[in-house]
Amino acid sequence: MAEPRARAARHKGQMNFASELRLLLLAYGDPSPHPSFPSEPLPETVRVLDEIVTDFVLEMCHNAAQYASYSRRQKIKVDDFRFALRRDPNKLGRVQELLRMERELKEARKAFDQNDDQVGNLKDAGKKGLDELGEGAEAPGGKKTKSKGKRNARRDSDAMEDTVSKKRKI
Repeated sequence: MAEPRARAARHKGQMNFASELRLLLLAYGDPSPHPSFPSEPLPETVRVLDEIVTDFVLEMCHNAAQYASYSRRQKIKVDDFRFALRRDPNKLGRVQELLRMERELKEARKAFDQNDDQVGNLKDAGKKGLDELGEGAEAPGGKKTKSKGKRNARRDSDAMEDTVSKKRKI
């Protein structure tokens, strides 16, 4: 980074990453100044770290925008950030790892959604088989059954979808 850019006046006292930085400081064992003080980090420490992080993010965005303009593009791409981080192998490696993890999660979600569609088709196939039996078919107890009307069938399928979605959320 060449020279730090001046913060815009409207963002001067604003804290962008305060809650995350507090948790990060606690995770790395930030000691409290005295045992009688709360275990929260000092507000000055959080403020200074927030300024450093915000300045870093702004500089990286400006550098990426500059590399995009060199490539005669209006929009910034992920490759512009990779190019901006090319001289710092630790940061570049972390960015590549996060992008790889994001891609794997996307593929897993897509596969999971496709499996849901197949399960839904199996349910529909089972309902079609029951409907083929039709009205007057004998139930296992030897009694004749009536097929449900369209309204009741819809209610049953909606109830099944609700239970499936609840299971998925857990």
